[in-house]
Amino acid sequence: MIDDSDLGYNIYTLDEFKFDYGNILHDVEVEYTTSGTPIYDDEGNIINAVILCYMYNGNYSSVIDFHQLIGPDSPLSELNFFYISISSLGHPNSCSPSTTNLKYDFPSYSIKNRVDFKRKFLVEKFNITNVLGIFGVGSGGYEAYTWACEYPDEMEFLIITSSSFKTNGHRYIASRVIDSIIDSSDAYYDDLYSESLSKIMVTINRLIYSQHFSKKIFQNLTKFEIDALMDDFVDEGLFMDIYDLKYGNDAILNFDVEDKLSNIKAKTLVVSSSEDIYFSPEFDVYPLKGIIENLEIFIFDDNDFVFYNDYSVFVDVFKEFLNEFKK
Repeated sequence: MIDDSDLGYNIYTLDEFKFDYGNILHDVEVEYTTSGTPIYDDEGNIINAVILCYMYNGNYSSVIDFHQLIGPDSPLSELNFFYISISSLGHPNSCSPSTTNLKYDFPSYSIKNRVDFKRKFLVEKFNITNVLGIFGVGSGGYEAYTWACEYPDEMEFLIITSSSFKTNGHRYIASRVIDSIIDSSDAYYDDLYSESLSKIMVTINRLIYSQHFSKKIFQNLTKFEIDALMDDFVDEGLFMDIYDLKYGNDAILNFDVEDKLSNIKAKTLVVSSSEDIYFSPEFDVYPLKGIIENLEIFIFDDNDFVFYNDYSVFVDVFKEFLNEFKK
């Protein structure tokens, strides 16, 4: 059973974690928090766990962004889910290039490694081998797709928003540009983290910000508003250093589960915006039809989908989809 002390910010240490190509790290830290109350079956297994997976710069604390959905006063609180929010492999305060101080010597990892990192944590900490559901947004959707493709019997539902099943086209180009910007700096291999690396991170985060909102939203913002929002985005992104971003970008560059999508057994809801710049319904949502068997799609009009962290517009859609999973 879970003590009250578990229901907040925590660090759990795995004895070891094995990466692709056989690399192993020991005493691997996992940063996490929980929300809600676990429900147990007669054998003591948690049956209402929902895993939250976030965008590239999200960590365990990103659960706060979902307060419209999972807060105690939210319309979805009656679902009685036990949410587990985990900082992914490669993110600061979980095992990452920066927190291990391995920097450019950190083992290369894939999106599947990120999934296996969370799966190993769930087994060791909570004795969870099967979750009720997974909610992925942005690159967190990459984890959700991978989890469902590689381990299709381990969840009952998926909700994926503003994401895709592979890195291709303009996303691939953007990631290659980020990689080129980093490789252009001789300071990347210096022992000390220099000011020039911080300036590169500012440039990269501005590039990422250019894909953050829809075409209509950017068009309707004044230059002053764009600058202010960009500065906030850049400041938030600086908590991740250049090594964390480099390894995460490498994993994204190689992400592709298109040929495994038919493995998915979970009931799946995919949500997108009609004017999304980075993930489009045309290329990232509609091709799923006929491949994922139990699939629902909802495309928001851009006027409704205001900001990525405004999930209040999803409440009715999610509530209808999730009603059968209420505990």
